[in-house]
Amino acid sequence: MVDLLKLRSAFAELSPAEPRLFSAPGRVNLIGEHTDYNEGFVLPIAANLRTFVAAGHRTDGQVLVHSMDLDQTASFSLNEYAGGSLTDSRSWVSYIQGITHILGAAGLTLGGANLAIASDVTIGAGLSSSAALEISVGFALAEMAGLEISRLDLARVAQEAEHVFVGTHSGLMDQLTATFAEKNHAMLIDCRSLQVRQIPFELPTSAIAICDTRVKHALVSSAYNERRRECEHAVQLLREEKPDVCALRDFEIDDLKLVEALPEAERRRARHVITENERTIQAAQALAENDAAKLGELMVRSHESLRDDFEVSCRELDIMFELALNQDGISGARMMGGGFGGCTINLVSQAKLEIFTERMTEGYQQATGMLPVITVVQADHGVSELFV
Repeated sequence: MVDLLKLRSAFAELSPAEPRLFSAPGRVNLIGEHTDYNEGFVLPIAANLRTFVAAGHRTDGQVLVHSMDLDQTASFSLNEYAGGSLTDSRSWVSYIQGITHILGAAGLTLGGANLAIASDVTIGAGLSSSAALEISVGFALAEMAGLEISRLDLARVAQEAEHVFVGTHSGLMDQLTATFAEKNHAMLIDCRSLQVRQIPFELPTSAIAICDTRVKHALVSSAYNERRRECEHAVQLLREEKPDVCALRDFEIDDLKLVEALPEAERRRARHVITENERTIQAAQALAENDAAKLGELMVRSHESLRDDFEVSCRELDIMFELALNQDGISGARMMGGGFGGCTINLVSQAKLEIFTERMTEGYQQATGMLPVITVVQADHGVSELFV
């Protein structure tokens, strides 16, 4: 857990003023992977792993920011357009520059800020540390400046900042989760209409265990953007049969048989998205009915589809997945996030958590030589100001 006293102390190195405190959560997606940018459905929760920001005013148009986790301090001018990339040594600053620039371009006047940041959300593990950073900083800046911006617009600002300044053409799921999540609820998000259905997360005998493979994924340098391009190309070809539709969510499995010119790679990508949307809708119903067994079954099928059709898994994720399925008390498991590393999400019996953790740690270390990090998470609330 972030030590708020240490966060205040870090802020005191930037400014003698008393800061305001804000936080936004990481994201754990129960099911619905690579469906968001295909205008489909996702079923995330906000995790009780959060990014915290201590923030104070400046009036000189400068942003001075310190990352406690990286022990780095940086500054930039609000009048400066600086892009950056994930390979840039200042990449973490790019997210903050992006937020401030997009807010300013939208006509929202910012005077500058001192920011101290600390986080529980592991970077590169598929828990959306980037959205937690973007939303916590964006919310802090808007609140301090008295800006009237809706939570939906804040989520869109954060998404645009990630597109323009970081280069990851992600969907909106992570930012929506960080802004709209309710405690002890999952969110069924329609990524076309952006309608959110809050579903009580009530599986009293089950726990969510996140198993970090310790393989960091970098979505810009991975095949993430390539997968998105393949989905878009599949839509172009499939529209020969259905010209009035515009996204993979609009197609059915049988439609894939109608277009002979559809390359095999695009066919598999489309098959994953179509079936994953179906699984996500079924999973939301299972959760509403407190059916852990059904939810777990759908999670397993999701991993298999991500591994075989979307091809975004890796050796370590598959090892973690197979290890989990051999444990007592497991309802389901799958890789989580964009892929190519990061975490698996596991639905585990509360009574078997301790032995699950022990056996997963031992088995994964034997198979890979690495010690995993296993964390039990709960469904938390979205971005907020702290009054402590």
